[in-house]
Amino acid sequence: MDAMKKVMQISGMKCEHCRGRIERALNSLPGVHAEVSLKKKTAAIRLDSAISDDQMTRAVEAVGYKVVSIKEQKGWLGG
Repeated sequence: MDAMKKVMQISGMKCEHCRGRIERALNSLPGVHAEVSLKKKTAAIRLDSAISDDQMTRAVEAVGYKVVSIKEQKGWLGG
């Protein structure tokens, strides 16, 4: 089974510190591998286990940012 890939649009990021906080919050979830782009205000996320959009949203909002949208991605944006 292929890993699911999603793109999360995030508002409230202003600096590299913000990017790092969001990346750490997402990557702390089991099976989540996220790369956050400050410039695009997005997180490219690969899911290796069943994590809901609500769980990812709560993780980001717990560190002070707003999730605008989460969309499934057909091609991988990360490395």
